[in-house]
Amino acid sequence: MTIPSLYPAQPDPGPTPATPLPPGNGDKSRRRLVVERFLRHRMAVTGLIILAALMICCYGAAWIAPHPRNAQDLLSGAVPPSGEHWLGTDDLGRDYLTELLYAGQVSLTVGLGVAVLSTVVGTLVGATAGLVGGWIDELIMRVTDLFLIIPAIALLALAMQTLSPSPETIVLVLAGLGWTVIARVVRSQVISLREKEFVQAARVLGASKMSIIGRHLLPNLLGVIIVNASLSVAAAIILESTLSFLGFGIQPPRSSWGNMLNQAAGLVGTPKDYLLYAPGVAILLTVLAVNFLGDGLRDAFDHRSRQ
Repeated sequence: MTIPSLYPAQPDPGPTPATPLPPGNGDKSRRRLVVERFLRHRMAVTGLIILAALMICCYGAAWIAPHPRNAQDLLSGAVPPSGEHWLGTDDLGRDYLTELLYAGQVSLTVGLGVAVLSTVVGTLVGATAGLVGGWIDELIMRVTDLFLIIPAIALLALAMQTLSPSPETIVLVLAGLGWTVIARVVRSQVISLREKEFVQAARVLGASKMSIIGRHLLPNLLGVIIVNASLSVAAAIILESTLSFLGFGIQPPRSSWGNMLNQAAGLVGTPKDYLLYAPGVAILLTVLAVNFLGDGLRDAFDHRSRQ
């Protein structure tokens, strides 16, 4: 089985930051144009609908799940899909659809948590390095390069063995490694923006560096940041699923989609192989939906886009 890396070595920097527009109607026109471009991207809209449906079903499992969580029927055991159990039951007689929805809470939480933490840290670090420059920029980039060479899957496996095997540990470790990519992307974009007239004008007026970053640079990097954040969600979900599939991730009684795959790994070609398909399809749909959403956001925020 090929183990995917957490992030690509040379990430797509995403859309080029748009030329800043004056406040007022210009900002509204720009937002409306972004929405229109996104809605024209059919695959992105489809991905957004699929992702929203998955999140509603998983996080609303307490109301949507057809059976109580972890309700066992050891006498019946594994039963194929039927009208009562749409995805069948596992070896403990638990409704598999119910367990899939609750497991999705863990997988989605890991993906969203890593995306938010790594994006916030990476954006602040990259913007600071790009705007300040000099030896501070050089020091930050060397530290970033150091984090980039650390193998994520090995470090995560070690952390799960040393610390508690919990979703919080996975989020912290992956976010601690994933901020480097967005930091490099934001830094490169800030370097291209810091010599623009509106930044120079802010400096002349006495604006602090943090004010320039927060009020002038970050709004023009919103597209880049959102696109990279969306892609990091898919990467984190894949890596967590891979680690859980290998047996180093989430441990019973807690479940994730990768954990469910691990438990059903030896059932291929048997009457119980349906236990393998459901979590695999859930991971596939989530990753495809996030990637389609990222493609649509990239095209929507790209001011050079014509389609």
